Amino acid sequence: MHVADAVVRRLTSALLVGAALYHLYLVLHPFDPLLNRYRIPVLDLTQLTRATHVWLVVTAGYLLSFGHPPSGGRRAGGAAMALLSAVLLVQLLGALRGHLLESALAVLSWAVSTAAVLRMRRLRWLDLVGAGLAALPYLYMVLEYESLIYRAIVPTAWDLAMGWSLTVLGLGLVYRFIGPVMPLLVLLFMLYNVFGSYIPGTLGHAPFSVDFLIGKIYAETEAALFGQVTGISARYLVYFTILGGVLSRLGIGRILANMALLAVGRSPAGPGRTTALLSVLMGMFSGSGAADTQFVATLTRPLYDQAGYDREMAGGIVATAGTVALVTPPVLGSAAFLMVELLGIRYLNVMVMSIIPAILYILAILLYNEHYVRRAGLRSVSVESLPGWGYAARRAYVFLPIAVIVAMIVRGYSVDLAVTAAIFLSIAIAWLTPETRPRLAAVAEALGRGFEALIPTAGAVVAANVIMAMMVLTGLPSKFSVLLTQLAGQSLLLGTLFAAGFSLLLGMGVPPIATYTLASALTAPAIIGMAQANGIPQAAAVLATHMFLFYYAVLADITPPVALSAYAAASVMGTDPIRTGLRAALVALPKYVIGFLFILSYPGTALLIVPVLETAPAGRAAFLVATRLAATVAAIWLMAVANVGFLTRPLGIPARVAAALASLLLLHPNLAFNGVGLALGLATVAASAGWRGAAVPEALASRTDDGEGRPRAP
Repeated sequence: MHVADAVVRRLTSALLVGAALYHLYLVLHPFDPLLNRYRIPVLDLTQLTRATHVWLVVTAGYLLSFGHPPSGGRRAGGAAMALLSAVLLVQLLGALRGHLLESALAVLSWAVSTAAVLRMRRLRWLDLVGAGLAALPYLYMVLEYESLIYRAIVPTAWDLAMGWSLTVLGLGLVYRFIGPVMPLLVLLFMLYNVFGSYIPGTLGHAPFSVDFLIGKIYAETEAALFGQVTGISARYLVYFTILGGVLSRLGIGRILANMALLAVGRSPAGPGRTTALLSVLMGMFSGSGAADTQFVATLTRPLYDQAGYDREMAGGIVATAGTVALVTPPVLGSAAFLMVELLGIRYLNVMVMSIIPAILYILAILLYNEHYVRRAGLRSVSVESLPGWGYAARRAYVFLPIAVIVAMIVRGYSVDLAVTAAIFLSIAIAWLTPETRPRLAAVAEALGRGFEALIPTAGAVVAANVIMAMMVLTGLPSKFSVLLTQLAGQSLLLGTLFAAGFSLLLGMGVPPIATYTLASALTAPAIIGMAQANGIPQAAAVLATHMFLFYYAVLADITPPVALSAYAAASVMGTDPIRTGLRAALVALPKYVIGFLFILSYPGTALLIVPVLETAPAGRAAFLVATRLAATVAAIWLMAVANVGFLTRPLGIPARVAAALASLLLLHPNLAFNGVGLALGLATVAASAGWRGAAVPEALASRTDDGEGRPRAP
């Protein structure tokens, strides 16, 4: 078996590298003077490039699962997935009656997909069968794509077998990598389409047959498996994950870490500051919250231990800071690219809208860290061989890839071309830097790791596309919007509370892009209507609503009980992931409030800049942006004071309540309320500073040393 493992490992590595090179060549192909004159379907046709993308993701995923079987989900969730898919399989076999080979393929694909439920090592060879089976529907698509388009809604028996095979193999892949929630959602929506006539009231609908659904999913132009949402993965996400793989494998990330440490020094707050700054630097290159969290946690854990941070608090700070990658321009989370496609806006607009939220996000972490360190009385850290400023100056060129991405996007070049240029530039930079100069094998490994990092997200993206197709068929988004409007009336606050809760609930089991996909389809129309009814112009309401849903899809990454970034931090810090997630949510408390500011009032949309620039004169827009930003910064500071319970010394309950109330008044869009909040906040600060006695951190109050091992002076 060891020989087989070694062969599969080499095959997997070769496939990952080949997949990365294929996608990079897709960008370069139009500029290739030798090949761009010929029509090569898998390079030129959108339907087939997406089909190739899906095939590579599914095949590589099953090969990786054979080598390192992921934990999958709970057995109960997997059993439910197997049962629901079996119901659909029975319906399909009825349509395939008399077609033995097609029926055998359908049953075998189902068996391979659901085999992971048993979690038996001796059954892992079925993953190799899955990798091989994935080639059949792909090759069938390549050979029959023109005919398939014309007979999409009346598929043949082989069309049905191939479409079902790829669908269930994709669901099995998602189960293996991110658990049962996403596959269960897909199956529930498919069953809803098949058995919708049994549902009374508004949500009921005329039923669709399984063969009709499979035709829509697999064969139709812009079909579910290869539709618009899948295109986000093939056109955007793959390039950013490859860039992230190049940065982490070729050592550029460690240069950024040294720069972050140099910038913050050795103060007791240094570990938290380093985490925040390094998360921002990594977030500028990578849009993966959990991956950045793990990288930052690994580099900063020794600093937290030296300073004496509570280990769970350290994990909470790292988890919260790691997710800033999802809202840090120019490389944002995957949901941002879907927003570009859904709204038909420039990616540059999304980048601009994310600037202030990213600043507020990281500011909340820094302020919480500063007050926590002072209350806990932590030690300064000792860092050996801290580089000098000459080190940073000599290596400032590591930011060239980011500059290239921004410059090319501003000039109107496509995102994939800009990121591809940054990838090649990053490889050149690594080769020109003596401390990171890689061999060719290391470059290939970096490319492969980049594509490997895409697989869980890409699987979820394809599954989300299937759900979108099922919802469109039944008109569920409009029905859901009617129900939400009936539930909330014209109360924008109730509507946004429901949408936020819905996003956080979805985020317990699916990645941010899938959360945003479903939340935007089901809740955005109603929220936009409520926002307009409350005086927000339509253009501003649309942008603010989608940024609100995007923001809450990101927050799901740190919200217990299932918080991917918290799990990543806990795995490095050696802490309980649930308690780490609770700490992360505590650190992130202002961010749960900030998201509502985008949409609850027109002045609040100024925090996104673009909505007011498009709907108000420049002078008024600038005034709104400045006043809202100043008031929100002050509110975040007072919220951190109330949250930690420390200003110049520990605060009592009345002072903490006063600080929290002042924070809420500053968050209100009314300037009069802001004035009252500012006055209350200043009074709280003055009262704290005016108390007798020097400020003594509570952790030092009972110590006989000064926090660094030296006897305290009498």
